[in-house]
Amino acid sequence: MVEFDAAILHRVGQPLEIGRARIDRLEAGDVLVRIMASGLCHTDLEVIEGSLPYPMPIVLGHEGAGVVEALGAGVEGLKVGDHVVCSWNPHCGHCFYCERDQPILCEPFTRHQPRGHLLDGRSRLSCAAAPLHHFSVVSSHAQYAVVPQSGAVAVPREIPFDRACLIGCGVMTGVGAATRVAPVQPGATVAVIGCGAVGLNAIQGARLAGAGTIIAIDLAKGRQELARTFGADLTTGAPADDVAPVVKEATGGRGADYVFEAAGNALGFRLGSEIVRPGGHLVFLGKVNVAQDVSFRWGALMGEKKITRSSYGGARPQRDFPWLARCYLEGKLKLDELITARLPLARINEGFAAMRRGEGIRTVVLPWGEQGELA
Repeated sequence: MVEFDAAILHRVGQPLEIGRARIDRLEAGDVLVRIMASGLCHTDLEVIEGSLPYPMPIVLGHEGAGVVEALGAGVEGLKVGDHVVCSWNPHCGHCFYCERDQPILCEPFTRHQPRGHLLDGRSRLSCAAAPLHHFSVVSSHAQYAVVPQSGAVAVPREIPFDRACLIGCGVMTGVGAATRVAPVQPGATVAVIGCGAVGLNAIQGARLAGAGTIIAIDLAKGRQELARTFGADLTTGAPADDVAPVVKEATGGRGADYVFEAAGNALGFRLGSEIVRPGGHLVFLGKVNVAQDVSFRWGALMGEKKITRSSYGGARPQRDFPWLARCYLEGKLKLDELITARLPLARINEGFAAMRRGEGIRTVVLPWGEQGELA
């Protein structure tokens, strides 16, 4: 049906290789998307480095935006030519968890996604007549992707693709944490640990919700400064700082009403439990290896504190993606400032090398060959 360039990971620890992939046909419910922009996410790097096991060979990428090119039988609510953002959590709509409004736990998704398949347990991708695996039911580091209907969400045509793609993961996860998972109340105090893409968007979400004081915590001074441009009122976290007393002093000795941990390390998880006030809400957005133990001081967990783990900011993509796009278009949400570099697909490994060095916030790959430079 279509042959195209894709960045393929053949082995853990190896660079991605640009190869010719094929999609031979669409099944019922499939949407073929011409990918115009795809963000590099740290989860991609975890697969490359082996800390997040996936079957190989695989086409990575789960933060994509593009144009609907073709529709499988039975697809409703979309048409060829629509501009869409891909969701990495498509869902069936009728399993045990979907019926309880918990699409992140959709049984076909959790069953087939780790195996590199779409929701029906099959792949649509191949290379040199051999099957390729999908990543997070998207695989957007390519010129085309095939996703289930619930994984393609129409957004306003006015939003540029390189900004729109960010909505599909980092923006939704961070903004949604502060507006959907633990809805910040007007005037509340908020602390965000880790000021990468997800943390910066948690700051934006808190500001959209009307937070009174937002405290940004990060080891890097540059990211602290960036956090202020996204809405933080106070920054701390350099190695010389004793963070907990700073937060307590800024919150009348109680601790923050809401704490969003987005650093993804054991120290960040532990710090979150220490700086959230009694009766407050702590949300873990970052993650470590699933086999890693994380310890807490038991006393820090007392005082009726509410602790939540969130993977996708409580996303309901059909509701939230268009809303986030409108927020950007209305000047309420910063997306341009998240983009550190734009690169053609052939230079995707440069983007991951920069990520390993801790440089930048988001690199966006442009699969159709537009030139870009690393900042």
